[in-house]
Amino acid sequence: MDIRPIKTDADHREALREIDRLWLSPENTPDGDKLDVLITLVEAYEQKRWPYERNDPIETIRAHMEWNGYAQSDLAEVLGSRSRASEILNRKRALTLEMIHRLNERWGIPSQLLVAPYALSAA
Repeated sequence: MDIRPIKTDADHREALREIDRLWLSPENTPDGDKLDVLITLVEAYEQKRWPYERNDPIETIRAHMEWNGYAQSDLAEVLGSRSRASEILNRKRALTLEMIHRLNERWGIPSQLLVAPYALSAA
């Protein structure tokens, strides 16, 4: 596959097939470089073709919990207490940088998805 802009869904499918083929290519090799470029092109096409609204941090945490089968008790383990997990999920307490760091390190949630401002519920 020649590397070129992705303009159609057919181009997108072709690029995804090529990414699958190149997936385990070592970095700093021609195939590894091609993989990096294709991933960038696919991401750009997908953002343009299927734009999405980013969830706020609490919705991001809830979605991550649902996708991974985590319960509030799992979140409590990451954050340090059941009450803190409850306060976060019920928007009574804001995430701290330490909490964001823990969620990133332990659950792999990208930090940039957790640092956005969000509304707390009125006390």
